[in-house]
Amino acid sequence: MADALAASPPQSTPGKLAVFPNDALPTLRMLIDMPLRDTSVCRGPDGVWYLTGTIPPFWSPNEGIKIWKSKDMINWESLGLVWRYGASPWHKQYIEAKRPLWAPEIHYLKGTFWLTYSMPGWDGTPKTSGCGLLRSTSGKVQGPYEDVHPGERLGDEIDASLFQDDDGVIYFLWHSGKIARMNDDMTGLAEPYHWLRTSGNDPNPAHHAPNCSGIFGKNSFHHIGFEGAYLSKGNGHYYFSCAEIWDGRYSCCTSMSERILGPYTPRYESIPHGGHNVFFQDELGAWWSTYFGNDGNGAPWREKPGVLPISFDELGRIHAKVNSSAFRPTQISEREDVASIKFDPIRVMAGLSRLEPAISAVTDPVATASWQVRRLTGADSLHCVT
Repeated sequence: MADALAASPPQSTPGKLAVFPNDALPTLRMLIDMPLRDTSVCRGPDGVWYLTGTIPPFWSPNEGIKIWKSKDMINWESLGLVWRYGASPWHKQYIEAKRPLWAPEIHYLKGTFWLTYSMPGWDGTPKTSGCGLLRSTSGKVQGPYEDVHPGERLGDEIDASLFQDDDGVIYFLWHSGKIARMNDDMTGLAEPYHWLRTSGNDPNPAHHAPNCSGIFGKNSFHHIGFEGAYLSKGNGHYYFSCAEIWDGRYSCCTSMSERILGPYTPRYESIPHGGHNVFFQDELGAWWSTYFGNDGNGAPWREKPGVLPISFDELGRIHAKVNSSAFRPTQISEREDVASIKFDPIRVMAGLSRLEPAISAVTDPVATASWQVRRLTGADSLHCVT
């Protein structure tokens, strides 16, 4: 018995979490049983884990940004509201239009904590959406936080994130693949943004959100996804991920490159049902993905924070780490079911749709983005390098 225990590999903090029973993502773990979207996790210099995301109400004004902390990812302590939006001059029209704050991400860089944040268009269109960046002036996770660019939005859409390269240069990225190098004091962008695209087209209509043509142009199929941009680096590759509608699932799609601005490989569905996630490493160096669940087409749960381990296949591509008998996403299904999907009208108009299962036809005249998608029913196993 002692020899068996000694031979057992060490478990990281997230690895000790109980697995949530489900077929779609069989290694998924829940962090807290509470409503939260756009899950973001960060490990601080003290070894403590920090969690944030979009708090309810999701579609109407909310308070701002809340953070939770935990040493074991099991027992979470709320730090409460660390920042209330509305003080920056560029917020005025969003407050008047009663827009919520969305998708905060937490990062630890340059000896302090940073929070990105977003707000949907104040006039109901994506043209007035925006995102910004906050810095903790104390170096502590509870702040206080200051807006580094209070006069105007830092990015012209939602879903902002940060990435620090090996040379120390920090990039601000957002939405569907927009990225720009930040200036040295992190108060603004040092260059016009680049819009990352893939080297291959994916014209399959079941692999695109209905608002993709409005974002990228008609017959433009070489984008990574339509929102939820995130950039990470491992195994000598840059991995750029975005959320996309893939056969009815709100999934994470990923492309990779040897250079930060590309060219990026053709995208693929890396985390089924796992759109708008972040990738992170645990204290043992293993890679994980966050999860919140946003579709009614087989997602294990909806709008609650979770994490799952990932692995890299022989081509270096990211996949959810699963059992050999688990579901594997494929490019083309041999059998197709048709599901009707309804999109929230506010998100549609902002170009930021979130999936809702529709039992009946769309009756709201504003919510015109009702569409038919194909659903995969294949049962191939996912090959992962463990």
